[in-house]
Amino acid sequence: MSVNPSVARRSAARLVAVQVLYQMEMTGVSAEQALQDGKDRRASEPRGRIADPDNSLLGQVVRGVAGEIDRLDGLIGEALTGDWTVERLESVLRAVLRAGAWELGARQQTPARVCISEWVDVAHAFYSGPEPGLVNAVLDRLAQRLRSAEMGKAQ
Repeated sequence: MSVNPSVARRSAARLVAVQVLYQMEMTGVSAEQALQDGKDRRASEPRGRIADPDNSLLGQVVRGVAGEIDRLDGLIGEALTGDWTVERLESVLRAVLRAGAWELGARQQTPARVCISEWVDVAHAFYSGPEPGLVNAVLDRLAQRLRSAEMGKAQ
């Protein structure tokens, strides 16, 4: 079964977005600088490891998250359970959740369940433990809130 090239490029964009968001958090660079640094890094890497990212989606996610971090953290914080806070989350996990929350709210053209599945797949690229399950649970709660009509439809 072959993967649609545009789907693979969107998936790659989500994965790269997490790397860029992580770099921004660790180094304090701007979204534009982090995007350029990532582009330069990818240009120097051997080809073929992952599909070339959809640069439009990559830029939308990174700029969208960068412009709305406080709002996104508020949404994520409300969707976390127990004594978990956004601040307690590991940096990469925080980047995945911020990006997934942003996409759920901003890109209505991506069905909510597809969006959740994509970000869970991204989490699997970084984690082999319980983290992808946390991403699934938090994004599902956010989708119930942000896209209640869509999520309420019969499956």
